[in-house]
Amino acid sequence: MSILSGKAAGHDLFVYGSLQDPQVVNVLLNRVPDHSSAVLSCFHRFKIKNRLYPTILPDGNGQVTGKVLKGITDDERKLLDDFEDVEYDRKAVEVVLTDTSEKLQVGTYVWRNKDDPDLYGEWDFEEWKLHDRGAFITATKNFMEERKLPEAKTRIDAFKTFFKQDDTEDGKPLHS
Repeated sequence: MSILSGKAAGHDLFVYGSLQDPQVVNVLLNRVPDHSSAVLSCFHRFKIKNRLYPTILPDGNGQVTGKVLKGITDDERKLLDDFEDVEYDRKAVEVVLTDTSEKLQVGTYVWRNKDDPDLYGEWDFEEWKLHDRGAFITATKNFMEERKLPEAKTRIDAFKTFFKQDDTEDGKPLHS
């Protein structure tokens, strides 16, 4: 993975789902970047049917809490783009840091299909940590192993191999 090696990295990224978890970030980046709590206004964080991760879409009046990962390198940003896969677009947004009220322009991942019928409710990070974190971390490790193969799977395909996303209601792992 990318090492900072003395050069300044300039990408800040607002994360609002599983990437708030330091263990998930560490599996992906082999480090946990500096981070700050933040709020993104005028968006809603949705659950996605049969998925363990959320998405966000603009809604005009909601607020999404999360973290800003600071100092993401170009290589790390490319990896995170690959991890988020074709379901998301990286967009520029403005967040407010909760500890200083400072406004920051950052990137974040927004769901491409704004009319997706599988979006519902409100995704809860604390609930995810209790029920789905372990399986998600294992699936993320599998994704990282898959990336080493000559014909690596996308994150979507790697997760579908690990989770019964396409034929169950609970999205639990195929194996323990």
